[in-house]
Amino acid sequence: MKKIICALVIALATHFSYADETPQPRISIFSTSTDWEAVTGLTLSEYRGTFIPDSKLVKKGLVLYYLDGFPCYGLGAGVRVWVGPNGQNHEHLHIACVAAPTEIKFAYLHASRDADDETTTGIITCPISDKGHDLTIDLSKCEIGPDWQEYK
Repeated sequence: MKKIICALVIALATHFSYADETPQPRISIFSTSTDWEAVTGLTLSEYRGTFIPDSKLVKKGLVLYYLDGFPCYGLGAGVRVWVGPNGQNHEHLHIACVAAPTEIKFAYLHASRDADDETTTGIITCPISDKGHDLTIDLSKCEIGPDWQEYK
């Protein structure tokens, strides 16, 4: 019994000693992409994207990281794609969508295939042409957006 009373006294003392501090705002992030089926009433389907390279954009290689955005989110390892010079590309984008996207956004980096730990440069927005669940991304039609430093 003494141990319980002692623990309660310590807990109350600790509580009142911090009561004078200004409360810090609590940031909570909830992504609706966790259950877009429930939010929209639409069914998720898997889409696969292939790329048509553009030598001016690809250069020595282009690493693309899919940026989640309605109506789609990325699926596992299929959100990182490397497009190489001369059409060297055996990777495909894998996303789940409640509707076929009309455009898609990527974080990008000009780098060789194995550049996993490097920071991306900025954002690229690309229009999509689709044939059912097969999406085609023509890199010559993509628009390079601002670099990350410009978002400050």
